[in-house]
Amino acid sequence: MDTNERYTRQRYKDDFTHYAECCLKIRPKSGRNTLLELNPVQKRIHATAEAQRARTGRVRILVLKARQPGVSTYVEARFYWKTTHNRGYRAFILTHKDEATDNLFEMAKRFHANCPELMKPKTSASNAKELKFGFLDSSYRVGTAKAEGVGRSDTIQLFHGSEVAHWPNAEKHAAGALQAVPGVDDTEIWLESTANGASGLFYNMCVKAEAGEGDYELIFIPWFDHFEYTASSPKGWEPGAIWRDYQTRYNIGDAQLCWAVGKNAELAGSTGDAFDRPCWLFCQEYPADVRQAFQTSGANSFIGTEIIAAAQSASFAAPDKSVPLVFGADIAHGGGDMTHIIDRRGRHLGHTVNLSLDEADEMTIAGHLAGLIQRHKPDMVFVDITGGYGAGVVDRLKEQGFACLRGVNFASKAQRADLYANKRAEMWANLRDWLRGGADMVADNVLARHISAPGAKPDSSGRLLIEKKDDIRKRLSLSPDRGDAAALTFAEPVRRKEFAGGGPERTQFDYDLMGF
Repeated sequence: MDTNERYTRQRYKDDFTHYAECCLKIRPKSGRNTLLELNPVQKRIHATAEAQRARTGRVRILVLKARQPGVSTYVEARFYWKTTHNRGYRAFILTHKDEATDNLFEMAKRFHANCPELMKPKTSASNAKELKFGFLDSSYRVGTAKAEGVGRSDTIQLFHGSEVAHWPNAEKHAAGALQAVPGVDDTEIWLESTANGASGLFYNMCVKAEAGEGDYELIFIPWFDHFEYTASSPKGWEPGAIWRDYQTRYNIGDAQLCWAVGKNAELAGSTGDAFDRPCWLFCQEYPADVRQAFQTSGANSFIGTEIIAAAQSASFAAPDKSVPLVFGADIAHGGGDMTHIIDRRGRHLGHTVNLSLDEADEMTIAGHLAGLIQRHKPDMVFVDITGGYGAGVVDRLKEQGFACLRGVNFASKAQRADLYANKRAEMWANLRDWLRGGADMVADNVLARHISAPGAKPDSSGRLLIEKKDDIRKRLSLSPDRGDAAALTFAEPVRRKEFAGGGPERTQFDYDLMGF
């Protein structure tokens, strides 16, 4: 090997981007093999992974994405590069179905077949599921997440889980194949997927990573980062006010918006949704933010994610102190639930108090709530007493002299019993109407998911009925307790305790729903 060849080989080993652009061929939509030139999404992913590797010695990445931005292509190329340039590296790729497994392995075989001879290692085995490089003692293998024990007995240095949110038996695979990757330097785990509702292994891992907990780093890729998602708009085309607001919120161009409106119409046609706003399936498959991706799965939310996103991106002036301050407290009912307390004043929600208490004892909860009342002096605190839970909190605080407490039974009769099946439906409807009217809601992903979780339907009398908590828990593996706390702030009109005249007295509802 002469000096030039040695230099070339070393540079290819050290610089993945250069290696990919010179040695790896892919088959784009045009059908002709072409060298892999990283797109902006792939460059961003590469930079994030290399920064994490330099910082920690290993790579642990979660990628939450819209459809087809090239994530799998990048990871397969990276793994082929590593297994053909290092001794003893074993790469394993696990997908959600056989077709995807075949497609990814075809990609790896195309890399190998078209790799320049100078850089191509000899294979000691090549079959339908594995490329084995005998001299390097390295291999590249694929499998499908159907059998529960797949990958369990191996020792793996490089693991790629594709469309993890759609794996059957995902938790068992995590306890098997993921555990085959040792927690040492120079190992990599990549888990990527489109969303599949607010539950399951991938969702839980993303929530944890988003909170900065654990070893994994979350990369979110919105649909508009994909350069191909554009379309030419016809002359005089006007998408409507909701879509224009969407365009402004996410700072996207007209060609991108035209593509989004067309794709949404295609998906909304299959779900029966209106075309004038992003439907739930569009938000899940082509999310603009994490909140949209992890929305309800397979059912329309009573309060849509676009309404919530608008409220969480709003920035209103400071709350009007002449307007009542109201707290909503959803008390833990046991079974792993938490107590949630949130405030609302005027057009603001959750900016003063927005907390969770992992506490089952009602007297301890009462103590926490007493401290919040003394500190912030709310005009009213509405406490959930459905099924008897929370009643002890109300009684204890009233014994201590706090007069601003009111127990609310979600199952009780609504004030407008002709429209709402119960009090809970009425409060949630008021919350929805308030958000639609323009609100400044704290940017809290848990709150957003809880508010978007319930579905709704008419009861036998045609009145609004909100989906039961137990049904939501079965469907999404979460209980929307923080959303119920927000809805509680609409239990009744509240007047300022310190009102002293000097103009018309206004209740919280006056301010909220009549536009004052």
